[in-house]
Amino acid sequence: MAISLSVVLLLAIVLVVLIRGGSIKPGPAIVAVLFGFFLASTGMADDIQRFLDSIAETINSIQF
Repeated sequence: MAISLSVVLLLAIVLVVLIRGGSIKPGPAIVAVLFGFFLASTGMADDIQRFLDSIAETINSIQF
């Protein structure tokens, strides 16, 4: 849960920066947000979540 919340927060910050910087217009940003919202309700949501969890575990297991 903590990983999911931080990823959502990070992506929201990136989206705001892109909109304010002029790299992406508000219209396409809304489409991207809606796409993600509806993608979350499909059968692919579990696969995407497992993929992101495995990436988070891999990054967490890296020792310097």
